[in-house]
Amino acid sequence: MTKKEWLLCLEEMDRMFPDAHCELIHRNPFDLLIATLLSAQCTDKLVNKVTATLFQKYETPEDYAAVPLEELQQDIRSIGLFRNKAKNIQALSGILIDEYGSEVPPDRDLLMTLPGVGRKTANVVVSVAFGIPALAVDTHVERVAKRLGLNRWKDNPLQVEETIMKKTPAEDWSKTHHQIIFFGRYHCKSQNPGCHICPLFERCREGKKRENKGLVKREIITEVN
Repeated sequence: MTKKEWLLCLEEMDRMFPDAHCELIHRNPFDLLIATLLSAQCTDKLVNKVTATLFQKYETPEDYAAVPLEELQQDIRSIGLFRNKAKNIQALSGILIDEYGSEVPPDRDLLMTLPGVGRKTANVVVSVAFGIPALAVDTHVERVAKRLGLNRWKDNPLQVEETIMKKTPAEDWSKTHHQIIFFGRYHCKSQNPGCHICPLFERCREGKKRENKGLVKREIITEVN
């Protein structure tokens, strides 16, 4: 997919989801860091359900560091990988207290040195909390990029991130991240994607493949101009 074709796809996503945003509920950068860490291999909906009570009990790194690990584990028990996530939350809270004055550093590379914080989480935090251009690649972003043909199926998340950033104006990276997520979460779903009514269908590698297999019966064909 050429840069021009990709930008036309983004224009359509912008029309479909003009208000796309981070759906993790948070009050500040620290809350967002915790929520994003919890969201690994878990839905934002479940994370928001857990943090509705978690964020009433814990507000600062000191709060998380002060409780027994077992208590924190119970507080997030409904989240996948809760034991490891609780351990990482306490560890990163201690580092924030000792090295950063209990503040979240607005730097992706520094964030990635914290326990449990990978590139995706760091990109989300710097983008959403600090307004720094970044593009996080989650399962939705990766799926959409590969289905449309922007990336190869064998590309890893970093390659997907680099390709999208290369073909998208830097000032639009953060907005693009959220719009691709909304497109993947609510339209181009992992199971039963909306190919039959998709305005990007004529440009979509996966959509054409599904049509050739008889898996798609088009209802509305709207070509991107």
